[in-house]
Amino acid sequence: MPEAIMQRTYGKSNVLNIEKIYVNDPADDEILIKQTAIGIHFHDVYVRTGLYKTLNLPGIPGIEAAGVVEKKGRNVNNLNIGDRVVYITGSYGAYASHRVINHNIVAKIPNELDDATMATNFSRALTVNMLTEQVFNLKDKTTVLVTAAAGGVGRLLCQYLNSIGKIVIGTVGSEEKIKVAKSWGCKEAFIYNDKKICEYSKDITKGIGFDLVYDSVGFDTFEQSFDLASNCGYLINFGQSSGPIPAMEMSKLDKNLINFSSYFISLYKSKKLI
Repeated sequence: MPEAIMQRTYGKSNVLNIEKIYVNDPADDEILIKQTAIGIHFHDVYVRTGLYKTLNLPGIPGIEAAGVVEKKGRNVNNLNIGDRVVYITGSYGAYASHRVINHNIVAKIPNELDDATMATNFSRALTVNMLTEQVFNLKDKTTVLVTAAAGGVGRLLCQYLNSIGKIVIGTVGSEEKIKVAKSWGCKEAFIYNDKKICEYSKDITKGIGFDLVYDSVGFDTFEQSFDLASNCGYLINFGQSSGPIPAMEMSKLDKNLINFSSYFISLYKSKKLI
């Protein structure tokens, strides 16, 4: 009989318990998947603790998994029984041995990739694509700072940025992770809030600051990330693993007003506009 990890209240990991479940046959546009690998990441922790109250309780958490198609509805023509597939969904339910899901939100797994790799990296790869292709054009950005550079998204993000010629600097949570961050494309890496990064930033960016800062840590790093971004640079927050970011008054932007004005004056002079 199919099983699932059920959550009935918020709390520590002991609120998650294995239970027997009943799984319906797929409807016309659905498939039944026997799941072989499940992705677990920080979003799931937020759901379990109640920081994100997006799962109706009792419910089955998990948004990402891979598996094999066991049954399909009569309108499903793009998949066959036995195909390996992967998916990510906002409707939860991934912490299960079997599940029924709409065929339009799954993707076939290439032969050269295994189920576990896909289940644990699919959402991360989509996140990197969103951050580098959809948020804005990276074309004119040279120096990039990535927080949590040794984490799941961070490693893929650093690897990709390095592959397209960007100078990537990482921040991490411990001395051991510095080597990991460098192995994934960082030119240099520092522990969060290490004052040495400020001096290194001045050197590598010629005092201007980073063109772009990706911050997924939140509370512990946001102030530093803000200070390290250049005038007219970008600070993109896409996570809060250390806690939510406090409200920020717009007047905080005034602290760089003089430098901001000087930047534009030098820009206009270089282009002989004034």
